[in-house]
Amino acid sequence: MSSICDEEGKEVCVGFYVGPCVVTPNIARTRDGVSLVSITATTDASIARIDSNRLLDQMVASQHIRDWANSILRNALSEKAQREWCLAALGGAERLNWFRRAFSGYEAIFTHTSIASYLGMTPVTLSRLRAREKATAKSKPAG
Repeated sequence: MSSICDEEGKEVCVGFYVGPCVVTPNIARTRDGVSLVSITATTDASIARIDSNRLLDQMVASQHIRDWANSILRNALSEKAQREWCLAALGGAERLNWFRRAFSGYEAIFTHTSIASYLGMTPVTLSRLRAREKATAKSKPAG
């Protein structure tokens, strides 16, 4: 999971990672050599890393590596834009439905506090949306 903190220490979840995967490259997570994003493993994980300068050198030397790295950056930008659209355009219930479509199964993997933060709502709001959904599902006649 990736998060950012404000000056008061309030943490906001900005991304989820389920392996095997590539974490957004350093170039997209730092400014002036300082990390802007914290990454936390919420389960046991095996991690491999490559020095940023070495990766840049390899990107210059190899079209295949350049294409791979650029696709990682494009995907990260696309995911960020989709989340920003969700936060700007959708209400709470719609955000939860969007999250479930975009990140199928993640509700069982990540804490609801992290998911609520990612969706720009409080954990209480997320809990109420989930409870309302369960109540609606129970009241529908079996068909």
